[in-house]
Amino acid sequence: MRSQQRMTRTLQGIAQAFDEMRHHKLRTSLTLLGMVFGVGAVIAMLSVGEGAEREALKMIESMGVRNLVVNARVADGDALKSVREHSVGLSLRDVQSAERTLPFVEDWSAQKQVKTFSLFSRQGRSDAMVYGVTPSYFRLSAFNVAKGRALTPDDESHYRQVAVLGGEAARSLFPRGEAVGGLVKVNHQWFTVVGVLSEGETGQSKIAGVKLGGERNQVFIPLATALKKMNFKALEDELDAIKLAIKENINPSLAAKSLGHLFERRHGGEKDYEIVVPADLLAQHQKTQKIFNIVMACVAGISLLVGGIGIMNIMLATIMERTSEIGLLRALGARRKDIARQFLIESIAISATGGVIGIVVGLLLALVISAAAGWPVAWSGFAIILSLAVCMTIGIGFGLYPAQKAARLDPIVALQRD
Repeated sequence: MRSQQRMTRTLQGIAQAFDEMRHHKLRTSLTLLGMVFGVGAVIAMLSVGEGAEREALKMIESMGVRNLVVNARVADGDALKSVREHSVGLSLRDVQSAERTLPFVEDWSAQKQVKTFSLFSRQGRSDAMVYGVTPSYFRLSAFNVAKGRALTPDDESHYRQVAVLGGEAARSLFPRGEAVGGLVKVNHQWFTVVGVLSEGETGQSKIAGVKLGGERNQVFIPLATALKKMNFKALEDELDAIKLAIKENINPSLAAKSLGHLFERRHGGEKDYEIVVPADLLAQHQKTQKIFNIVMACVAGISLLVGGIGIMNIMLATIMERTSEIGLLRALGARRKDIARQFLIESIAISATGGVIGIVVGLLLALVISAAAGWPVAWSGFAIILSLAVCMTIGIGFGLYPAQKAARLDPIVALQRD
Protein backbone atom coordinates (compact mmCIF):
# COMPACT_ATOMS: atom_id res chain seq x y z
CA MET A 1 0.00 0.00 0.00
CA ARG A 2 2.79 2.41 0.94
CA SER A 3 4.74 1.60 -2.21
CA GLN A 4 1.64 2.28 -4.30
CA GLN A 5 1.13 5.63 -2.57
CA ARG A 6 4.79 6.48 -3.08
CA MET A 7 4.50 5.64 -6.78
CA THR A 8 1.37 7.80 -7.08
CA ARG A 9 3.12 10.75 -5.45
CA THR A 10 6.12 10.30 -7.74
CA LEU A 11 3.95 10.28 -10.88
CA GLN A 12 2.10 13.35 -9.66
CA GLY A 13 5.45 15.01 -9.01
CA ILE A 14 6.63 14.21 -12.55
CA ALA A 15 3.42 15.63 -14.04
CA GLN A 16 3.81 18.78 -11.94
CA ALA A 17 7.46 19.09 -13.00
CA PHE A 18 6.54 19.06 -16.69
CA ASP A 19 3.70 21.51 -16.04
CA GLU A 20 6.24 23.85 -14.46
CA MET A 21 8.56 23.44 -17.46
CA ARG A 22 5.72 24.28 -19.86
CA HIS A 23 4.79 27.28 -17.76
CA HIS A 24 8.32 28.73 -18.16
CA LYS A 25 9.11 27.65 -21.73
CA LEU A 26 11.84 30.18 -22.53
CA ARG A 27 13.67 29.80 -19.24
CA THR A 28 13.48 26.02 -19.42
CA SER A 29 14.70 25.99 -23.03
CA LEU A 30 17.73 28.11 -22.19
CA THR A 31 18.49 25.83 -19.25
CA LEU A 32 18.28 22.77 -21.50
CA LEU A 33 20.78 24.12 -24.04
CA GLY A 34 23.83 23.20 -21.97
CA MET A 35 22.67 19.59 -21.63
CA VAL A 36 21.51 19.36 -25.25
CA PHE A 37 24.74 20.66 -26.77
CA GLY A 38 26.95 18.71 -24.40
CA VAL A 39 25.21 15.37 -24.90
CA GLY A 40 24.62 15.99 -28.63
CA ALA A 41 28.27 16.76 -29.36
CA VAL A 42 29.50 13.75 -27.41
CA ILE A 43 27.00 11.35 -29.01
CA ALA A 44 27.91 12.61 -32.50
CA MET A 45 31.66 12.32 -31.93
CA LEU A 46 31.39 8.92 -30.26
CA SER A 47 29.23 7.67 -33.14
CA VAL A 48 31.83 8.78 -35.68
CA GLY A 49 34.61 7.36 -33.52
CA GLU A 50 32.78 4.05 -33.09
CA GLY A 51 32.23 3.80 -36.84
CA ALA A 52 35.89 4.51 -37.57
CA GLU A 53 36.96 1.95 -34.96
CA ARG A 54 34.75 -0.79 -36.38
CA GLU A 55 35.96 -0.12 -39.91
CA ALA A 56 39.59 -0.14 -38.81
CA LEU A 57 39.07 -3.40 -36.92
CA LYS A 58 37.49 -5.00 -39.99
CA MET A 59 40.45 -3.92 -42.14
CA ILE A 60 42.94 -5.27 -39.62
CA GLU A 61 40.98 -8.53 -39.37
CA SER A 62 41.04 -8.82 -43.18
CA MET A 63 44.84 -8.63 -42.98
CA GLY A 64 44.83 -11.24 -40.20
CA VAL A 65 45.83 -10.31 -36.66
CA ARG A 66 48.12 -13.37 -36.50
CA ASN A 67 49.71 -12.59 -39.87
CA LEU A 68 52.77 -10.66 -40.98
CA VAL A 69 52.50 -8.68 -44.21
CA VAL A 70 55.50 -7.75 -46.35
CA ASN A 71 54.88 -5.10 -49.01
CA ALA A 72 57.28 -4.17 -51.80
CA ARG A 73 58.41 -0.53 -51.80
CA VAL A 74 57.96 1.21 -55.13
CA ALA A 75 61.00 2.88 -56.71
CA ASP A 76 61.55 4.31 -60.20
CA GLY A 77 64.33 5.27 -62.56
CA ASP A 78 67.86 5.53 -61.25
CA ALA A 79 66.75 4.76 -57.68
CA LEU A 80 65.34 1.41 -58.84
CA LYS A 81 68.50 0.60 -60.77
CA SER A 82 70.61 1.37 -57.70
CA VAL A 83 68.46 -0.90 -55.53
CA ARG A 84 68.61 -3.74 -58.07
CA GLU A 85 72.40 -3.79 -57.83
CA HIS A 86 71.98 -5.34 -54.36
CA SER A 87 68.47 -6.81 -54.33
CA VAL A 88 66.20 -8.53 -56.84
CA GLY A 89 63.17 -7.27 -54.93
CA LEU A 90 60.36 -9.13 -53.26
CA SER A 91 60.13 -12.62 -54.72
CA LEU A 92 58.89 -16.15 -54.20
CA ARG A 93 62.40 -17.09 -53.11
CA ASP A 94 61.94 -14.81 -50.09
CA VAL A 95 58.84 -16.76 -49.10
CA GLN A 96 60.54 -20.11 -49.61
CA SER A 97 63.52 -18.98 -47.52
CA ALA A 98 61.23 -17.76 -44.71
CA GLU A 99 59.33 -21.03 -44.74
CA ARG A 100 62.55 -23.06 -44.50
CA THR A 101 64.40 -21.01 -41.88
CA LEU A 102 61.67 -19.55 -39.65
CA PRO A 103 59.92 -22.32 -37.69
CA PHE A 104 57.01 -20.11 -36.63
CA VAL A 105 55.71 -19.72 -40.21
CA GLU A 106 52.60 -21.89 -40.63
CA ASP A 107 51.28 -20.73 -44.00
CA TRP A 108 51.83 -18.06 -46.59
CA SER A 109 50.30 -16.34 -49.59
CA ALA A 110 51.58 -13.97 -52.25
CA GLN A 111 50.13 -11.51 -54.73
CA LYS A 112 51.18 -9.55 -57.81
CA GLN A 113 49.13 -6.88 -59.49
CA VAL A 114 48.72 -7.20 -63.25
CA LYS A 115 48.81 -3.90 -65.13
CA THR A 116 45.66 -4.06 -67.23
CA PHE A 117 44.81 -2.00 -70.28
CA SER A 118 41.77 -4.10 -71.19
CA LEU A 119 39.31 -6.09 -69.09
CA PHE A 120 36.03 -7.20 -70.62
CA SER A 121 33.63 -10.04 -71.34
CA ARG A 122 31.08 -10.50 -74.09
CA GLN A 123 28.55 -8.73 -71.86
CA GLY A 124 30.43 -5.81 -70.41
CA ARG A 125 33.60 -4.07 -69.34
CA SER A 126 35.18 -3.39 -65.97
CA ASP A 127 37.80 -1.14 -64.39
CA ALA A 128 38.59 -3.77 -61.76
CA MET A 129 42.17 -4.40 -60.69
CA VAL A 130 43.63 -7.81 -61.56
CA TYR A 131 45.86 -9.71 -59.16
CA GLY A 132 47.80 -12.91 -59.48
CA VAL A 133 47.49 -14.72 -56.14
CA THR A 134 48.32 -18.06 -54.59
CA PRO A 135 45.38 -20.32 -53.59
CA SER A 136 46.04 -19.66 -49.89
CA TYR A 137 45.45 -15.93 -50.44
CA PHE A 138 41.68 -16.27 -49.98
CA ARG A 139 42.07 -18.21 -46.74
CA LEU A 140 44.58 -15.83 -45.16
CA SER A 141 42.57 -12.78 -46.25
CA ALA A 142 39.28 -14.23 -44.91
CA PHE A 143 37.57 -13.98 -48.32
CA ASN A 144 34.56 -16.22 -48.83
CA VAL A 145 33.36 -17.57 -52.16
CA ALA A 146 29.62 -17.08 -52.74
CA LYS A 147 29.38 -18.93 -56.06
CA GLY A 148 31.62 -21.51 -57.68
CA ARG A 149 35.01 -22.17 -56.12
CA ALA A 150 38.27 -20.49 -55.18
CA LEU A 151 41.60 -21.03 -56.91
CA THR A 152 43.28 -24.39 -56.23
CA PRO A 153 46.87 -25.69 -56.15
CA ASP A 154 46.12 -27.51 -59.44
CA ASP A 155 45.24 -24.18 -61.08
CA GLU A 156 48.60 -22.88 -59.91
CA SER A 157 50.71 -25.87 -60.90
CA HIS A 158 49.08 -26.25 -64.35
CA TYR A 159 49.09 -22.52 -65.18
CA ARG A 160 45.35 -22.60 -65.76
CA GLN A 161 43.67 -19.51 -67.10
CA VAL A 162 40.89 -19.29 -64.53
CA ALA A 163 39.65 -16.34 -62.49
CA VAL A 164 37.69 -15.51 -59.34
CA LEU A 165 35.75 -12.24 -59.43
CA GLY A 166 34.74 -9.81 -56.72
CA GLY A 167 31.02 -9.04 -56.50
CA GLU A 168 31.20 -5.62 -58.16
CA ALA A 169 33.51 -6.86 -60.91
CA ALA A 170 31.12 -9.75 -61.60
CA ARG A 171 28.17 -7.36 -62.00
CA SER A 172 30.14 -5.13 -64.38
CA LEU A 173 31.42 -7.98 -66.55
CA PHE A 174 28.23 -10.07 -66.50
CA PRO A 175 25.29 -7.68 -66.04
CA ARG A 176 22.79 -9.99 -67.72
CA GLY A 177 23.78 -13.45 -66.62
CA GLU A 178 25.66 -15.87 -64.39
CA ALA A 179 29.37 -15.07 -64.08
CA VAL A 180 30.59 -18.57 -63.18
CA GLY A 181 31.52 -20.39 -66.38
CA GLY A 182 31.79 -17.18 -68.37
CA LEU A 183 34.91 -15.87 -70.11
CA VAL A 184 36.77 -12.64 -69.35
CA LYS A 185 39.66 -11.21 -71.30
CA VAL A 186 42.54 -9.69 -69.33
CA ASN A 187 44.75 -7.80 -71.76
CA HIS A 188 45.37 -10.47 -74.46
CA GLN A 189 44.47 -13.56 -72.43
CA TRP A 190 41.06 -15.21 -71.93
CA PHE A 191 40.18 -16.59 -68.49
CA THR A 192 37.31 -18.83 -67.38
CA VAL A 193 35.44 -17.57 -64.32
CA VAL A 194 35.33 -20.30 -61.69
CA GLY A 195 34.06 -18.33 -58.68
CA VAL A 196 32.56 -15.11 -57.34
CA LEU A 197 33.41 -13.76 -53.88
CA SER A 198 30.73 -12.91 -51.36
CA GLU A 199 30.00 -9.22 -50.89
CA GLY A 200 32.41 -7.63 -48.42
CA GLU A 201 32.13 -4.40 -46.47
CA THR A 202 32.63 -1.08 -48.21
CA GLY A 203 34.95 1.59 -46.92
CA GLN A 204 36.95 4.63 -47.98
CA SER A 205 40.01 4.57 -45.72
CA LYS A 206 43.07 2.36 -45.87
CA ILE A 207 45.44 0.77 -43.39
CA ALA A 208 48.87 -0.26 -44.66
CA GLY A 209 47.55 -0.13 -48.21
CA VAL A 210 44.56 -2.38 -47.47
CA LYS A 211 41.13 -0.95 -48.23
CA LEU A 212 38.05 -2.40 -46.59
CA GLY A 213 35.91 -4.01 -49.28
CA GLY A 214 38.57 -3.53 -51.96
CA GLU A 215 38.11 -7.10 -53.18
CA ARG A 216 34.62 -6.21 -54.43
CA ASN A 217 36.12 -4.70 -57.58
CA GLN A 218 39.03 -7.05 -58.13
CA VAL A 219 39.79 -10.07 -60.32
CA PHE A 220 42.03 -12.86 -59.05
CA ILE A 221 43.98 -15.25 -61.26
CA PRO A 222 46.62 -17.89 -60.34
CA LEU A 223 49.93 -16.24 -59.48
CA ALA A 224 51.94 -18.73 -61.56
CA THR A 225 49.73 -17.99 -64.58
CA ALA A 226 50.18 -14.26 -64.11
CA LEU A 227 53.95 -14.47 -63.80
CA LYS A 228 54.24 -16.78 -66.85
CA LYS A 229 51.71 -15.26 -69.26
CA MET A 230 51.44 -11.57 -68.35
CA ASN A 231 53.91 -8.80 -69.16
CA PHE A 232 55.82 -6.97 -66.42
CA LYS A 233 58.59 -4.38 -66.41
CA ALA A 234 62.15 -5.67 -66.41
CA LEU A 235 63.26 -4.43 -62.97
CA GLU A 236 60.02 -4.54 -60.98
CA ASP A 237 59.48 -6.86 -58.02
CA GLU A 238 58.29 -10.37 -58.75
CA LEU A 239 55.71 -9.94 -55.96
CA ASP A 240 53.85 -6.94 -54.58
CA ALA A 241 53.04 -8.45 -51.21
CA ILE A 242 53.59 -11.53 -49.07
CA LYS A 243 51.42 -12.61 -46.16
CA LEU A 244 52.83 -15.02 -43.57
CA ALA A 245 50.63 -16.80 -41.02
CA ILE A 246 52.53 -17.39 -37.76
CA LYS A 247 51.92 -19.92 -35.02
CA GLU A 248 49.50 -19.14 -32.21
CA ASN A 249 52.09 -19.09 -29.38
CA ILE A 250 54.47 -16.68 -31.14
CA ASN A 251 54.56 -12.94 -30.43
CA PRO A 252 53.92 -11.17 -33.80
CA SER A 253 56.32 -8.31 -32.99
CA LEU A 254 59.18 -10.71 -32.19
CA ALA A 255 58.37 -12.74 -35.30
CA ALA A 256 58.53 -9.54 -37.37
CA LYS A 257 62.04 -8.81 -36.04
CA SER A 258 63.25 -12.27 -37.04
CA LEU A 259 61.66 -11.88 -40.45
CA GLY A 260 63.29 -8.46 -40.81
CA HIS A 261 66.75 -9.89 -40.10
CA LEU A 262 66.22 -12.58 -42.75
CA PHE A 263 65.00 -10.13 -45.38
CA GLU A 264 67.79 -7.67 -44.62
CA ARG A 265 70.37 -10.34 -45.47
CA ARG A 266 68.49 -11.53 -48.53
CA HIS A 267 68.02 -8.01 -49.90
CA GLY A 268 71.59 -6.87 -49.34
CA GLY A 269 70.61 -4.27 -46.77
CA GLU A 270 68.26 -2.49 -49.18
CA LYS A 271 64.96 -1.36 -47.63
CA ASP A 272 62.95 -2.19 -50.74
CA TYR A 273 60.26 -3.83 -48.62
CA GLU A 274 58.04 -2.94 -45.65
CA ILE A 275 56.96 -5.32 -42.89
CA VAL A 276 53.50 -4.63 -41.47
CA VAL A 277 52.38 -6.23 -38.19
CA PRO A 278 48.55 -6.13 -38.02
CA ALA A 279 48.65 -6.98 -34.30
CA ASP A 280 50.73 -3.83 -33.68
CA LEU A 281 48.33 -1.80 -35.81
CA LEU A 282 45.48 -3.11 -33.69
CA ALA A 283 47.25 -2.23 -30.44
CA GLN A 284 48.11 1.24 -31.73
CA HIS A 285 44.56 1.82 -32.86
CA GLN A 286 43.17 0.73 -29.50
CA LYS A 287 45.57 3.11 -27.75
CA THR A 288 44.52 5.98 -29.99
CA GLN A 289 40.85 5.15 -29.44
CA LYS A 290 41.40 5.13 -25.68
CA ILE A 291 42.94 8.61 -25.82
CA PHE A 292 40.04 9.78 -27.99
CA ASN A 293 37.53 8.40 -25.48
CA ILE A 294 39.30 10.13 -22.59
CA VAL A 295 39.22 13.46 -24.45
CA MET A 296 35.53 12.96 -25.24
CA ALA A 297 34.83 12.15 -21.59
CA CYS A 298 36.54 15.39 -20.54
CA VAL A 299 34.56 17.40 -23.09
CA ALA A 300 31.36 15.72 -21.94
CA GLY A 301 32.21 16.36 -18.31
CA ILE A 302 32.77 20.08 -18.90
CA SER A 303 29.62 20.44 -20.98
CA LEU A 304 27.48 18.59 -18.47
CA LEU A 305 29.04 20.53 -15.59
CA VAL A 306 27.98 23.77 -17.26
CA GLY A 307 24.52 22.30 -17.83
CA GLY A 308 24.33 21.19 -14.20
CA ILE A 309 25.24 24.66 -12.97
CA GLY A 310 22.46 26.03 -15.18
CA ILE A 311 19.98 23.59 -13.63
CA MET A 312 21.02 24.55 -10.09
CA ASN A 313 20.69 28.22 -10.97
CA ILE A 314 17.19 27.81 -12.41
CA MET A 315 16.08 25.70 -9.45
CA LEU A 316 17.30 28.30 -6.95
CA ALA A 317 15.42 30.96 -8.90
CA THR A 318 12.32 28.75 -8.89
CA ILE A 319 12.50 28.43 -5.10
CA MET A 320 12.58 32.23 -4.76
CA GLU A 321 9.50 32.50 -6.97
CA ARG A 322 7.56 29.73 -5.22
CA THR A 323 8.43 30.54 -1.61
CA SER A 324 4.82 31.32 -0.73
CA GLU A 325 3.68 28.10 -2.41
CA ILE A 326 6.19 26.12 -0.37
CA GLY A 327 4.95 27.79 2.83
CA LEU A 328 1.34 26.99 1.94
CA LEU A 329 2.18 23.34 1.21
CA ARG A 330 3.98 23.05 4.56
CA ALA A 331 1.00 24.67 6.32
CA LEU A 332 -1.33 22.13 4.69
CA GLY A 333 0.71 19.23 6.03
CA ALA A 334 3.40 18.62 3.44
CA ARG A 335 6.56 17.22 5.00
CA ARG A 336 10.06 18.45 4.30
CA LYS A 337 10.88 15.32 2.34
CA ASP A 338 7.77 15.89 0.17
CA ILE A 339 9.04 19.38 -0.75
CA ALA A 340 12.56 18.07 -1.36
CA ARG A 341 11.22 15.22 -3.51
CA GLN A 342 9.18 17.60 -5.69
CA PHE A 343 12.09 19.93 -6.45
CA LEU A 344 14.44 17.00 -7.00
CA ILE A 345 11.97 15.48 -9.47
CA GLU A 346 11.81 18.80 -11.33
CA SER A 347 15.62 18.95 -11.53
CA ILE A 348 15.82 15.38 -12.84
CA ALA A 349 13.03 16.07 -15.35
CA ILE A 350 14.92 19.05 -16.78
CA SER A 351 18.21 17.15 -17.07
CA ALA A 352 16.59 14.00 -18.51
CA THR A 353 14.67 16.04 -21.09
CA GLY A 354 17.88 17.80 -22.09
CA GLY A 355 19.62 14.43 -22.34
CA VAL A 356 16.94 12.89 -24.56
CA ILE A 357 16.90 15.92 -26.87
CA GLY A 358 20.72 15.89 -26.89
CA ILE A 359 20.79 12.22 -27.92
CA VAL A 360 18.43 12.91 -30.84
CA VAL A 361 20.48 15.96 -31.87
CA GLY A 362 23.69 13.92 -31.61
CA LEU A 363 22.37 11.10 -33.78
CA LEU A 364 21.15 13.57 -36.42
CA LEU A 365 24.47 15.43 -36.30
CA ALA A 366 26.36 12.16 -36.77
CA LEU A 367 24.30 11.41 -39.90
CA VAL A 368 25.00 14.90 -41.25
CA ILE A 369 28.75 14.47 -40.62
CA SER A 370 28.66 11.05 -42.29
CA ALA A 371 26.85 12.39 -45.36
CA ALA A 372 29.04 15.50 -45.68
CA ALA A 373 32.46 14.00 -44.96
CA GLY A 374 31.84 10.40 -46.00
CA TRP A 375 32.94 9.10 -42.60
CA PRO A 376 31.40 5.89 -41.24
CA VAL A 377 29.17 6.08 -38.18
CA ALA A 378 28.01 3.39 -35.78
CA TRP A 379 25.61 3.70 -32.89
CA SER A 380 26.78 2.61 -29.48
CA GLY A 381 23.81 1.65 -27.32
CA PHE A 382 26.03 1.72 -24.26
CA ALA A 383 27.10 5.32 -24.97
CA ILE A 384 23.47 6.43 -25.40
CA ILE A 385 22.32 4.76 -22.19
CA LEU A 386 25.37 6.07 -20.33
CA SER A 387 24.71 9.63 -21.55
CA LEU A 388 21.13 9.51 -20.31
CA ALA A 389 22.22 8.04 -16.97
CA VAL A 390 24.86 10.75 -16.54
CA CYS A 391 22.27 13.43 -17.32
CA MET A 392 19.97 12.09 -14.62
CA THR A 393 22.89 11.89 -12.20
CA ILE A 394 23.70 15.52 -12.99
CA GLY A 395 20.06 16.38 -12.31
CA ILE A 396 20.22 14.68 -8.91
CA GLY A 397 23.62 16.10 -8.00
CA PHE A 398 22.88 19.70 -8.91
CA GLY A 399 19.25 19.54 -7.80
CA LEU A 400 19.97 18.17 -4.35
CA TYR A 401 21.07 21.46 -2.79
CA PRO A 402 18.11 23.50 -4.12
CA ALA A 403 15.73 20.73 -3.00
CA GLN A 404 17.17 20.70 0.51
CA LYS A 405 17.09 24.49 0.65
CA ALA A 406 13.40 24.47 -0.31
CA ALA A 407 12.67 21.79 2.30
CA ARG A 408 14.40 23.77 5.07
CA LEU A 409 12.34 26.93 4.55
CA ASP A 410 10.40 28.03 7.65
CA PRO A 411 6.70 27.75 6.68
CA ILE A 412 5.73 30.88 8.67
CA VAL A 413 8.43 33.01 7.05
CA ALA A 414 7.62 31.51 3.66
CA LEU A 415 3.92 32.40 3.97
CA GLN A 416 4.81 35.98 4.80
CA ARG A 417 6.98 36.30 1.67
CA ASP A 418 5.33 38.13 -1.24
